[in-house]
Amino acid sequence: MESDFHGFVTARSAALFRGALVLTGNRDAAEDLVQETLERACRKWRTIAAADAPDAYVRRIMVNLANDRWRRFRRTVPDSGERIAPGDEYGQVDSRDQLVRALQQLPMRMRTVVVLRYFHDLSDAEIAADLDISPSTVRSQLARGIEKLRSQFPALSGPSPRQPQGGPR
Repeated sequence: MESDFHGFVTARSAALFRGALVLTGNRDAAEDLVQETLERACRKWRTIAAADAPDAYVRRIMVNLANDRWRRFRRTVPDSGERIAPGDEYGQVDSRDQLVRALQQLPMRMRTVVVLRYFHDLSDAEIAADLDISPSTVRSQLARGIEKLRSQFPALSGPSPRQPQGGPR
């Protein structure tokens, strides 16, 4: 059983960290959240390993812990002071930073739904099951969250390149 947990940690910790980073908006807080999530998962690993979807179980632990922290502090996470060096070869780091900051402005449930959809690629049904809400609540929270994010990025809120444009071909 212990080797199964180590395999899970090896395979899933990077994805858990990405989700935690978006949920918390702060690298240190994200590391703490992942650490606490894995600690709780380790204590209940027999139950989790027996479940149909250990990923979903552990994500649920992480989301619950993030919600608890958010309720406790009820304030935005202060800027960690980390800055991106000029000339970064990836070029989109600033956009990602802005996106994470914009996500931090969303209410926790809305933020969680957006993170689970776009950072973990879960369906409405999977998100609904993870959060114990209805799929229609997932869709409405997602639509409202995306609308709020688009209002903060007006230049990027046009139709995506994959969406068909109206008019003659």
